[in-house]
Amino acid sequence: MSNHQHTLIIDGTSGISGDMTVAALLDLGASEEHLREQLATLPVDGFTIAVTRVSKHGIDACDFDVQLAEELENHDHDMAWLYGNKAAAEHTHEHEHHHHDHGEHEHEHCHEHDHEGHGHGHEGHHHAHHHHHRSLADVTAIIDGSQLSDGAKRRALAIFEALAAAEAKAHGKTPETVMFHEVGAVDSIVDVCSVAICLDDLGIEDIVVESLSEGHGTIRCAHGLMPIPVPAVVNLCQAGNIVLTPAPVAGELVTPTGAAIVAALRTSEHLPARYRIEAVGYGAGKRPYEGCSGTLRCLLVDADA
Repeated sequence: MSNHQHTLIIDGTSGISGDMTVAALLDLGASEEHLREQLATLPVDGFTIAVTRVSKHGIDACDFDVQLAEELENHDHDMAWLYGNKAAAEHTHEHEHHHHDHGEHEHEHCHEHDHEGHGHGHEGHHHAHHHHHRSLADVTAIIDGSQLSDGAKRRALAIFEALAAAEAKAHGKTPETVMFHEVGAVDSIVDVCSVAICLDDLGIEDIVVESLSEGHGTIRCAHGLMPIPVPAVVNLCQAGNIVLTPAPVAGELVTPTGAAIVAALRTSEHLPARYRIEAVGYGAGKRPYEGCSGTLRCLLVDADA
């Protein structure tokens, strides 16, 4: 290690999600083996992770995918359901076929499926509704019950605390009483913990994010259509003083988990006056949008004093 600070620059021009961030950090050089070892200590089951290479608009990128046991699956890879149109469904077929297309799966603002948790009578460990309603205390217990480093635990908890505050504001609750839906699901817990583990592994101290590009339109929820950016993202950007740049994309580029990573962990919105690029990482998104590269670029730099 040099005496220089390890600084991470996150390029938000294609938006951000949890899985894209993990993929970019792995592409930068975070250890997949170390990540797998650490995730194995989480006191939850029913998931595996897949790390693959994909080409997105000609860019070679890493793809990080949390694959859930079938009974834990959610709706988020169904583009036609999310956006309520056939064009999106057709888009999905253009995507790389060897993959489950459920990457940006942090739709706690949306998929509050009305049937979940209502007297099904099978409170089994593996049933979906059991996993879709967790409080901040529940998520904190999972993170605390792991063997993640203190630094990784601190960052993971900070992300969930930011999400809880944003969700609480959106729903008229308190951070303690609001229930996480999709971000309380196993895949989102794995995404957030993976980001924290990889940042720790890379020795990153400072995180610079100038702004985030966001699309427009609506996204479907159990209660109807939500405007983009969705309420949780709006609240996170307000709380984190995050600058949004409108992108010519019909769809959501910034997921709540992605916005929470920036709101909770960013140390500066200004690029260093001078920096040397040590490494670059590209993390692939799962949604195929026109007019957007669909990758998150992260730079590991030495910032000169």
